[in-house]
Amino acid sequence: MAAFIDSLRRTYRFGNAAMKLVLVNVGIFILLRIAALILTLAGCDVQECVLQWIELPSSLQVLASRPWTLFTYMFSQYGIFHLLFNMLWLYWFGSLFLYCNTPRQLMALYVYGGIGGAVIYIVSFAGLPYFSGSFGWLIGSSASVLAIVVAAAWRMPDHKVGLLFVGEISLKWIAAVTVLISLLSIPGENAGGNIAHIGGAVIGAIYGLAMSRGRDITVLFNLFCDKSVNLYRNLCVVFRRIPRRNASSATERRHNTDEETLDIILDKIKKSGYSALSADERKRLFDVSRRMK
Repeated sequence: MAAFIDSLRRTYRFGNAAMKLVLVNVGIFILLRIAALILTLAGCDVQECVLQWIELPSSLQVLASRPWTLFTYMFSQYGIFHLLFNMLWLYWFGSLFLYCNTPRQLMALYVYGGIGGAVIYIVSFAGLPYFSGSFGWLIGSSASVLAIVVAAAWRMPDHKVGLLFVGEISLKWIAAVTVLISLLSIPGENAGGNIAHIGGAVIGAIYGLAMSRGRDITVLFNLFCDKSVNLYRNLCVVFRRIPRRNASSATERRHNTDEETLDIILDKIKKSGYSALSADERKRLFDVSRRMK
């Protein structure tokens, strides 16, 4: 078990940004399934006890009471096949994306795509007659993954990859077919999820278009992350220094006290000789001399 954990640590440490995102998603999936197993055996409802605190609600009013779900939903999967499909595409297209983009841009676009999917999901439930009177929950990284798929295809439209039973095909056609499938699937059972996919695809297209014009829309996100990390590090330094200063002050006070004690004893020795010292004074002289060496 220890060897397996060490292997995961090395994979996370030395893997590319796409692999890091995959490992985060898989780790959260495992935690969710373990929690679901425990709660089910305890007689609790998994949706009520866990998932509703991670999934994105379709209502702004409910979202206001749990705003963190705007981010937690995009890193969570509950179905094994949902996880498998998303992670395969995330690693595959994420690695392709890194051919001509940076890891920081990949991380930022993942979050942007998730937010874009969340926005169109909530707006659709609020404004489209199709969703009138209905309420839903959204979970999964599909919108984030589709943003990366579209962005990679936009940046390298004619890059060819080999597909089983199909042969070589350009990224632009893979992205186009993926988006088309999501569009055509909107009237189905997962209407909200497929609409969120479109939101992620739009963000990927915006990123690709902006980069083709020399603009990087991920700059603000990465700047915010840098400032947040620097603030955290500065706070850590400040809180680490406080006890040191207190300890330094205590040491300085003790040193001053030792000097005063030593001066008094030495004055007595000078006037009356060492033999005039009491046993307690001789002990104090020995202790002070030892500390001040």
